[in-house]
Amino acid sequence: MAQLPPFEHTSIDAIPSITAGIRASFLSHKTRPLEFRIQQLRKLYWGLKDNSELIAEACKKDIGKSSFEAYLTEISWTMNDCIFMSKNVTKWAQDEKPEDIALTNKFFGPRIRKDPMGTVLVIGAYNFPVQLSVGPVIGAIAAGCTAVLKPSEQAPHTAAVLQKVFAESLDPSCYTVIQGGVPETTALLDQKWDKIFYTGSANVGTIIAKKAAETLTPVTLELGGRNPAIVTKQADPRLAARRLLWAKTLNAGQVCLSQNFTLVDKDIVQDFIRELKTALKEFYPQGVKKSPDYGRIVNQRQFQRLKKMVDDSNGKIVIGGEMDESELFIEPTVVLVDSTEDSMLKDESFGPLLPILPVTDLDEAIKIANEVHDTPLGVYPFGSKEEVAKVISQTRSGGASMNDGFFHASIPTMPFGGVGTSGTGAYRGKSSFETFTHRRSITTTPAWIEGMLDIRYPPYTLAKQNKFSKMNGLKPDFDREGRSLGWASWFLGLIGLKSLTAVVIAVGIRFYLQRRAKL
Repeated sequence: MAQLPPFEHTSIDAIPSITAGIRASFLSHKTRPLEFRIQQLRKLYWGLKDNSELIAEACKKDIGKSSFEAYLTEISWTMNDCIFMSKNVTKWAQDEKPEDIALTNKFFGPRIRKDPMGTVLVIGAYNFPVQLSVGPVIGAIAAGCTAVLKPSEQAPHTAAVLQKVFAESLDPSCYTVIQGGVPETTALLDQKWDKIFYTGSANVGTIIAKKAAETLTPVTLELGGRNPAIVTKQADPRLAARRLLWAKTLNAGQVCLSQNFTLVDKDIVQDFIRELKTALKEFYPQGVKKSPDYGRIVNQRQFQRLKKMVDDSNGKIVIGGEMDESELFIEPTVVLVDSTEDSMLKDESFGPLLPILPVTDLDEAIKIANEVHDTPLGVYPFGSKEEVAKVISQTRSGGASMNDGFFHASIPTMPFGGVGTSGTGAYRGKSSFETFTHRRSITTTPAWIEGMLDIRYPPYTLAKQNKFSKMNGLKPDFDREGRSLGWASWFLGLIGLKSLTAVVIAVGIRFYLQRRAKL
């Protein structure tokens, strides 16, 4: 095993010149050619692959992540993303023909061009220190942007490896890594960016959004939330227990998508708890603490925060509860609570804590879910087809997995993002390309069409207005009460289409006769 590179803070004084250089590269148009983008994506793939052992070791040191989890959620994820992007970016970058363009407007050649946003700042998170840092940068590369990555200082070993990968694999004049904590991040936010992409807490997200607003800089914010899981009377308690336990033990529960609390029908609460105990033994037969598959809390500050949530709770610990600060170990801890005001529900745990709140029925569960956090990052209903459909239709969330824990977010080509206080914007797959792309509407006005444009020039007359109405007006397919007119709408549309066609033909004939007269 090669030695991990050291983590070194970037000089704050150097940040303005570094970012200016990255911006100059964008303004030189170096990143616009598709060949350059594809080459960078391919080189990044090999940089990740060649340093995969270092990445796994760094993730182990930073957050106790097992080699399997590091490969599953970090290394293979980003490597596959590089390949997927490089295969599809040529297709995505092509000009688009806009939909539903009126016949007269088609003469102007309307199209939508895909332009890169410019120079972007990506601020990563510690819980998935590779995926949540490199993933957005892959989208920025594909879109033709230049980028500065600021990895989380709470995962310093991984941040140092990422700096090594970028320096060895990517064009340093276009892509770089800046290391540090709050002072360095503050200095970065003082620079002018064309887009800021942040993953982390809502509190910091608010600070970043306010700072970006000063320069009207667009942001994508991937935040967390107090995500509810709902287990109805008709749910399979064994299935729900296994899947929700998995969601709370992956990465030791340090997943912004995992359920923050579970609302369980009171009639099956004991069955659900019993199945959680069974699943825990199946997942970790030698004990959770001894298992190489179970991670650790990232640092003492987060450990103490989680411990305080448990200590302040009025609930009853029914499973787990063991903690060891020297190892930053917190056992999966199931707590039976009786109020939404309990400390276990008031804040996002972001750890292996599983509070259970019994409810009388599904309606109460939905009501509580909406009151605790009306725009969580995810919602996870377990029950019959009709019940889970009801939950989806009566709640809001960034995404949802029915009868599972955040599986929707494990599909790397589906858009991932929050709504409301859980975030704004989305990425992954094609959405990663789109979030760093400006859709630029373009038209070309030919000289020969001037005869059609006489209605836009003063002096304005009623005749010109009537002519414009015939060319541009749409016929409603509904009456004054908002009711559909059915077949009548088709008839009206046909009349309108014929009128429009007649105008176009008349203009064409007029142009032809004018040309003949000149000859």
